Amino acid sequence: MRRATFTDAAVTYAAIGGTLAPDLLQYPPKGHRPLERSVKLGSGRERFEIASKSLMTWGVQRGSGIEVTDPETGTGEQYSGIVYTDGGTPAAEQRHPVNEATFAEDGTPYITNGMTAVLKVPFGPFTVTAPVRVVYVIDEAARIGFAYGTMKGHPESGEESWIVEHRDDDSVWFTIRAFARPSTWYYRLAWPVLSLQQAKFTKRYLRALHPAGGA
Repeated sequence: MRRATFTDAAVTYAAIGGTLAPDLLQYPPKGHRPLERSVKLGSGRERFEIASKSLMTWGVQRGSGIEVTDPETGTGEQYSGIVYTDGGTPAAEQRHPVNEATFAEDGTPYITNGMTAVLKVPFGPFTVTAPVRVVYVIDEAARIGFAYGTMKGHPESGEESWIVEHRDDDSVWFTIRAFARPSTWYYRLAWPVLSLQQAKFTKRYLRALHPAGGA
């Protein structure tokens, strides 16, 4: 597995790609709190493609009231997560798709490995700045998504993944997985408030791609 570029990833946690672990909820990275939520978006290939396109152009974040600023396209060579076998162990061969830069109709670049952005999150009368880096991208026929990790200046330390899946029964699902902890001592003091804020935005995220709520 290529690790030469991992040191310049500038994320603030060690378990890069941890949101891919099948046992994340049972065994999260030490000191982090795990989360997993899913919602059915509908059914059919068209619904999958519409939701995927929105997801991969920051549609979940923007649809939740978050401003995505300063996006910088990555090289496509940054860490792209660990592939696990059905038994839950890392696969012998670690292969990952590397997306070339593509754009939506309005010119918005699709999310790629290594891309960075600064999220402006509304927090009451204030705005919280949250820098993130994309640490892996999933680009499969029936499964599209990405994960980003926190960078210096983010109130949390951890990773969050966003995946749209077209299942065998033709249903389309959106799943969020994450693990996080406060990034600094003063954010630890405010963790109860941050947790409530995270729960509020998780609900918004789940609605952002739903036909009745956005995509």
